[in-house]
Amino acid sequence: MPSLPAHSPARRILSDVFGFSSFRAGQEEVVANILEGTSVLTVMPTGSGKSLCFQIPALVKVGLTVVVSPLVALMEDQVAALKLDGIAAETINSSRDREINVDTWRHVASGATRLLYISPERLMTERMLAALQRMDIVQIAIDEAHCISRWGPSFRPDYESLTRLTDLFPGVPLSAFTATADEATRQDIKAKLFQGQGRTFVTGFDRPNIRLAVEARRDWKHQLVDFVRARPGDSGIVYCLSRKKTEAAAELLVKNGVRALPYHAGLDSAQRTVNQEIFMNEEGVVMTATIAFGMGIDKPDVRYVFHANLPANMEAYYQELGRAGRDGDPADAFMLYGLDDIRQRRIFIQEDDGDDDHKRREHKRLDALIAYCEAPQCRRRALLYYFGEDADACGNCDICLDPPILEDGAIHAQIALGAVEQTGQRFGAAHIIDVLRGADTGKIRSLGHDRHPTYGRGAEEDKDTWRSILRQLVAAGYLRLDITGFGGLSLSPNGKSLLDDGGDFRFRRDATLPKGASKRAAAARASVDLSEANENLLGALKELRMDFAKQRGVPAYVIFSDRSLIDMAETKPANDIEFAEVFGVGAAKLRDFAQPFLALIAEFKEA
Repeated sequence: MPSLPAHSPARRILSDVFGFSSFRAGQEEVVANILEGTSVLTVMPTGSGKSLCFQIPALVKVGLTVVVSPLVALMEDQVAALKLDGIAAETINSSRDREINVDTWRHVASGATRLLYISPERLMTERMLAALQRMDIVQIAIDEAHCISRWGPSFRPDYESLTRLTDLFPGVPLSAFTATADEATRQDIKAKLFQGQGRTFVTGFDRPNIRLAVEARRDWKHQLVDFVRARPGDSGIVYCLSRKKTEAAAELLVKNGVRALPYHAGLDSAQRTVNQEIFMNEEGVVMTATIAFGMGIDKPDVRYVFHANLPANMEAYYQELGRAGRDGDPADAFMLYGLDDIRQRRIFIQEDDGDDDHKRREHKRLDALIAYCEAPQCRRRALLYYFGEDADACGNCDICLDPPILEDGAIHAQIALGAVEQTGQRFGAAHIIDVLRGADTGKIRSLGHDRHPTYGRGAEEDKDTWRSILRQLVAAGYLRLDITGFGGLSLSPNGKSLLDDGGDFRFRRDATLPKGASKRAAAARASVDLSEANENLLGALKELRMDFAKQRGVPAYVIFSDRSLIDMAETKPANDIEFAEVFGVGAAKLRDFAQPFLALIAEFKEA
């Protein structure tokens, strides 16, 4: 396995330019392979430093590295951050005036630029390709590489054109990066980008700082408000399935004293930009959003992601929850779901323009997410198992924190399956539950369902319990959900066998997060244990950081991460030498920011 010598240029750049004393897990091997000219696909968890893996080789090699990125905002932020580190980086994109793009290209063509960030649409124009083919290209890096795969969580047709890059730039190593790719997606990316060649590095999918929890949706508005109120002052993202629900969620939170903003494709683009900038730069803002919001959002202090609806599949869920806790501090991923979600997702799959094989795969992926929701044991173990990793019980999910009691549900299952069969295998969960509980409704009387043997047989259980049992029977493959009609339930062959011949079925009763969970999260976040004086200094450092961010038109974390500011508050550097030892301080940030931050720290030391 290639590795880097102790005094390699890559190690020097890591320290002098980026201000880090050592590589994180997996980075060194990826960097070494890229420097040897090997094409690589790298799958790393969000926040683990994927960008450094192609940025360092770009600075070691003499020539231009082209970075393909899907979003303008992401390109602008990354280029701004690189320039603050003293790196010659540029972007050409649609948000800039033509004159600025032309001037930028002159700078690139002169050989003064080391990294050029560009969208796949602009890169793959014949004019741009011809211009780049005349230059010394040393690497092409593709960020958010899952976008190239039909099996990925956010397929982008324009990414497919990147499959031509190997032929267009022979001998130039390609590096592809993503945080979200199961085995099928990884194989698809390799086949399309590298013609099956190259190496794949998977450094793991676990984000142990994120507490995982799933709850049955009963009253989503009350559940959302209760969750957010338990985390006052925290930044969070609330994902909703529709634009209408996104607006309703924002209005609901505002009425309950929470600063919340909506984000969806139906909003005016200028308003979306304003809302995003407020969320990125101000503390304690909650963004309610459709999946139109998220990719490229690199806000490190998002403390939670709340799913008001079931995501599309396990990969999409992993990608979306990964927007929480990028700073490594404790965060929450909380999901609500119900049978109506499952039905809606099945409809989306069937209405997709993919072929039968594609639809079959997507149904299986949704099956995996449903099984995750109904997991009877450690939820993180189920999540990681999907991505091919084995794990012990995590101690940081709702099931580990408040283990459900698994009950013998064979009789419950047979009663429920019997009610579905006896009523004609065409009614939804609400009607089946009414039959089981012996409800006296006009619908039951008119259909004669009060004369069936299962009528009233489940009266001892409440509606929520029966909803949970029916969901678990769907998740376990005993019941099928009609996705073309109105959510009617029918028996699968396994369900018919369980009804006729008996068998084992164990179910778990729904459990909510323990009442102390939010307090535990707050306690964990306070693990830095700053004194009151240091907390005051940290607050002042954040204000100074925000002043610089506003001056330069960049998000605050681009100036310094929270971890860097905490390090300053704890160590209180007194001079340039000590400031250079602060986490994340490289040569450029030492030059540009040391004096004002040192002056502020000195004021607090004298007070």
